[in-house]
Amino acid sequence: MMINSEVCRTEVTSFAYRPPQSAFGARRILVKPNLGYPVGPPVTVSLGVLGAVLRGLRAAGPTAEIAIVEGVCSPVSLPEIVRRLGVESLLDAGMVILDADTLPLAEYPNVSPKPVRFPSMWAPAMLREVDSRITVGALKRTHLKGEPLISASVKNLYGLFPRSHYRARSPNSRGQLHRPSVPRVLQDVYFCIGHLFDGAVVDADRKLISPNWKPDRGQTVEVGQVFWGDDPIAVDRLACEVAGEPVPDYLEAIEEIRV
Repeated sequence: MMINSEVCRTEVTSFAYRPPQSAFGARRILVKPNLGYPVGPPVTVSLGVLGAVLRGLRAAGPTAEIAIVEGVCSPVSLPEIVRRLGVESLLDAGMVILDADTLPLAEYPNVSPKPVRFPSMWAPAMLREVDSRITVGALKRTHLKGEPLISASVKNLYGLFPRSHYRARSPNSRGQLHRPSVPRVLQDVYFCIGHLFDGAVVDADRKLISPNWKPDRGQTVEVGQVFWGDDPIAVDRLACEVAGEPVPDYLEAIEEIRV
């Protein structure tokens, strides 16, 4: 294992997750994994990495309710995606899978001094009702308007926003969150809900490189690593550096604002 700026890194085969302090003795824990498509890794997180995260959380909170919350990016429903990917095999009696699109909502203020577009954003009220929040992302590079877009633990949070509220032309996506650009809106995402997250994991066993904007198909590149820590920004940064990806501008912008 290697540690850099409080981010842990290890080979996938030896990954044993140690959660943030907030998970120890917690009553309720929320896990947001990238499970938005009916396609296996690296489009979505692997069962091996997600299973290790859930085992680590269960060890930290033996009696905790662990809610696995996702909002899909596909015409395929979350229950069907869960069935196809075999996620239910990872669950114990105290774990539940919840569709973010069906949950009661709350308005989260943007705590940035320089909001890009949204002075506040709507997301599940549950984010305020749990003791610990973990985002588990898959490492992907897509292209929007000719520019590369890195998806990891921060971009993974898009799935928490209700499609009914943020959709544009397609009912299956959150098109409102693409204007003026995804990298810029990700700053609002972080300062509305991302800063609430206590931990982040990036599954970089394999990274996906898409030739276009579609994050569910493309070339697979072996990396063989998992990254985790308490700060999603630091976790995403190290994942990019080790995987040979430029650190995205949105991470730089968030780091500059929150200093």
